[in-house]
Amino acid sequence: MPAVSPESANRKYLIRTLLFMGGYVAVNIAAIFGAFDDMKPRGAAAFALVVSVPIICHIGAFLAWLRDSDEFVRGVAVKRMVIAMGITLSLCSAWGLMEVYAKAPHVSAVMVVPLFWLAYGLVSPFIRTSH
Repeated sequence: MPAVSPESANRKYLIRTLLFMGGYVAVNIAAIFGAFDDMKPRGAAAFALVVSVPIICHIGAFLAWLRDSDEFVRGVAVKRMVIAMGITLSLCSAWGLMEVYAKAPHVSAVMVVPLFWLAYGLVSPFIRTSH
């Protein structure tokens, strides 16, 4: 049995996700509108690494939610995650090969995280057991 109630684990995960991804989205929207266009290359590189911190923190929040979930929820979530990762890896590899061999337009690697969570969301309704 988890040390934290399911409701509490879900609430903590939701709050952490809103904080981390909210900050991530806000900074990227500011960047789209030119807030950081005048940065020097070294500063821009450091800034890019700092902006990736919310993604790392969100992964930590997801792992904490898994830790605080019961065995069934954990099993289903991990199965969804593995399938979503497989889809993401397959699509990224296929598109990368199309870029190299078929001159497909370049897509930035920054799109891997949204693609993964999109895949996770799309497979979730269909994966309802851990077997």
